[in-house]
Amino acid sequence: MSWTHQVKMNVGVARVVVPTIADGGALRRRLFLCGALVAALFSAACASRPEAGFLSPVAEIATGATAHTLLVATTRKRDDRPGTLFNGERAKPLDYAKIEISVPEKHKAGEIEWASTAPGNPRTDFVVRQAAYLDGEKEFVRSLNAQLAARPRGSRKVLLFIHGYNTMFAEGLYRFGQVVHDSKSPAVPVLFTWASRGQITQYVYDNNSATTARDDLERTIRLLFASDAEQVNILAHSMGNWVTVEALRQIKIAGQLPQAGKLGSIFLAAPDIDIDVFKSQMRRFGKPRKPFYIVLSKDDQALRASSFIAGGGNRLGADGDTEELAALGAVVIDLTDVAATDSSNHGKFAQLAEIAPQLSAVLEKGVSGGADRLTPAQNAVGETVGALVSLPVMILGAPIKIIAGR
Repeated sequence: MSWTHQVKMNVGVARVVVPTIADGGALRRRLFLCGALVAALFSAACASRPEAGFLSPVAEIATGATAHTLLVATTRKRDDRPGTLFNGERAKPLDYAKIEISVPEKHKAGEIEWASTAPGNPRTDFVVRQAAYLDGEKEFVRSLNAQLAARPRGSRKVLLFIHGYNTMFAEGLYRFGQVVHDSKSPAVPVLFTWASRGQITQYVYDNNSATTARDDLERTIRLLFASDAEQVNILAHSMGNWVTVEALRQIKIAGQLPQAGKLGSIFLAAPDIDIDVFKSQMRRFGKPRKPFYIVLSKDDQALRASSFIAGGGNRLGADGDTEELAALGAVVIDLTDVAATDSSNHGKFAQLAEIAPQLSAVLEKGVSGGADRLTPAQNAVGETVGALVSLPVMILGAPIKIIAGR
């Protein structure tokens, strides 16, 4: 049975109030209790996960399979086990790799065809064709520029992906590969992967790992802007949004980002960020020249668990006040009415990849109030709602609502 990292949650327990505790021993007991409760809320789809061996290169090239080359920048420690490359422990300095993956011919959009046993069958599974470490940032940039040069002028773009909590290296790699494949993105894919242990009970460790990775993500973003890329787009998921927004905030404070005009779209998918923290971050940014796209779902069960661990604060990715977010300068893509492929409703962003060209065509035209401002393409899929515009784009039989301020 293939494994999926998405998990089920007992929605009967939405929030548990724990008394404030001052002493260290009691704090440890509370953290243990939180871990036990959250673990009890979740049940894994299968017993095994792709921890080791699933990234061993497979020599066979299957008919109809599609190859994608991904560049990797990571704060993870290298793992000596064959077919593993990196584990969930933290390491310095920033490390790099280049990995070619293969997507099977009968791939289903939004899914990852996991191998039941390592390293997998290229006719039916996601597998690795080639994998190599890169010797420092200079080799990383050379490899990036070589891929950019192979694309025609006007199409030399980069897509940077930052994964979320509870994500092993192979999971982040293949999820990004799925998004790249389904979206038919012509951009050079770059994965920034921080040291998540890939364990439900390691939320605090993961959060600290994401926080310690801020400077490294900032460095990676600066390398991408200094490369031959014409545009740099960013997609972050779940806790990866915390490190992403913090890194961008650091760049904003420094006030020095040569060729900042290369910045394309920033998608914050199911962001695991306290809503008040995000408002504070946005005040530092000011109303951005280009909006942040916030992909959320009000039925996101994983973020409800995150809210419990964090003491009850609302998480950005499950926030119901879309008008307030729009007023901050964000464009909200509300997937609440979309049926998820995972039981936690936390991975809906991956389903957007299938309609990426259609969605991009709408977003690139801009979303603004007033029917007279709608383009023909927007009129074909949308309708005005007061001072906001809601554009229902049909996917899986349900509408995606796109909401922006004036």
